[in-house]
Order: sequence, then C-alpha cells, then structure tokens
Amino acid sequence: MWHLVCGDNAVAGVTHCIGAETARQSLRVMRDDLAVGPLADIDTPPCQMRSDFWQQLWPASVQPQPDFGSGLSADALWLKDLAHQPQAVTVWDGDSASEQLLLARVAAALENSRVKLWRVACGTGDSRVASRKAVAMHAPDTLAALHQPKLLSVTQRHQLAAQWHAAVAENADIRRWHDGAFHGQSHKHIHQRLLHFCTDQWQPLGHVMTSVMAECDGFFATDFYLWWCARELAASAQLVFSAPVDTHYAEQRVKRG
Repeated sequence: MWHLVCGDNAVAGVTHCIGAETARQSLRVMRDDLAVGPLADIDTPPCQMRSDFWQQLWPASVQPQPDFGSGLSADALWLKDLAHQPQAVTVWDGDSASEQLLLARVAAALENSRVKLWRVACGTGDSRVASRKAVAMHAPDTLAALHQPKLLSVTQRHQLAAQWHAAVAENADIRRWHDGAFHGQSHKHIHQRLLHFCTDQWQPLGHVMTSVMAECDGFFATDFYLWWCARELAASAQLVFSAPVDTHYAEQRVKRG
C-alpha cells in the first residue's frame, strides 16, 4: 500500500506509525504546496505555468533552487500511473488546504479505477488558525492514536474528484479550505493584509509576516510565499525594504512606500 503525505515535516510522524521499513518502500512525499499558484497545467507535464510560478516565488538568494519542472512532472506522471498499478493508496490529511487538495487530487487520479483509496484523517475539520491541525503538527504518539484508516466510498471519491477538477478549472491564485470546500482568492488579498500590518515606521519584515500568518484561516501561508508577496509589493513601490530585496526576511526591515 502506498502512503502519501504532504510535505517533509509529516514524514517522521507517519514513519513512526507505519514502521521504518514500510515507510522506506511505500511512503511518498508530495512537496508541492497546492494551496497557492496556478493549477491549470499541474497534471500535464512539463507543468510549465506552475513551474514558472515557483521559480518566480523562490528567492534568488536561497540556493540551490529546486528543479521545479522535474519535480512537478514526476508527480504528475506518477499520479497518472497510479490507477494502473495494484497497490491501494492511503492519504494522510489534516486541515491544511494543501493536504485536502492532495486527497482530492489522488481521488481524481483514481477516478473510475478499482484501486482502493483510504484516508487517515488527522485534522479537526476546522481550518481556522486557532483550531486547525496538519499532519505534521501532531506528536508521533498522538498521530499513532489517529492512525485509523477509512476506506472511501465510490460516492466520496467522486465528490473529491469533482472538487479537484473544479479547483483546476478555477485556477485561482490561492485556495482556502473551509466548510469542506475550496474557495479561490487572489494574491491581492494577502498583499492587502501585509500592507495592513505595515506602517510608516521601520519594523522587521518577519514580524509583519507573522501577523499575517496568525490570521490566515483556510490555508497555511508559508514564509517563502509571504516573502515573495512582500517583494512584489516592494517592486510596485508599495513597500520599502531596508536592505537589498533578496536579503533574507529575518534580516529585513520594511515600511510603507
């Protein structure tokens, strides 16, 4: 059986649950943050639109830059073949939009397939900041108690696949997950929140980013994503940086332009 997790931070806990040997053979890490960026060509290698987005977002000062094109294409091809192999699939998911999108994406990949799809639900069902839980947020022992795989019915699989197809068709900048559904949004909303927490006085960019994270219901706004949004605002003169634009955000100060 394949075990799929969203991001490297979930690996240790899931490995604790399924055992190191099973993890070595059957645990696959899906690293793409599906909550942000275009999805229109994500299932069609070379996934150029999505690859271009990640290359643009990645800070030039952080090297080496991942080979986004190869990684995205490998995921797409692996998922395309998933319906034609004999192993069942288990998706470990929590309350992050990326995890829920991964579950929906796998359901779409297995559409009309006899391959069984299981899920290990590790969230609270509430994606608000105060209550949400991603898989990686659980201690190994807590995660072990949540390790109760549930076989998804045909109806559930169709519903999830439909959600994935709708998200791909919408092709929004951001996808928030709440009330069991995905809701598209523009990057501009995050830009506005960054500006909201900035003033005419210098303050650490990291502090501003943390303030946005603390109110960001529906998806996990990562530090690299918010750093990119801040650089976009600086490029349009809405923010001013105290140091060269690619200086790490932890060493950067910022004020309104």
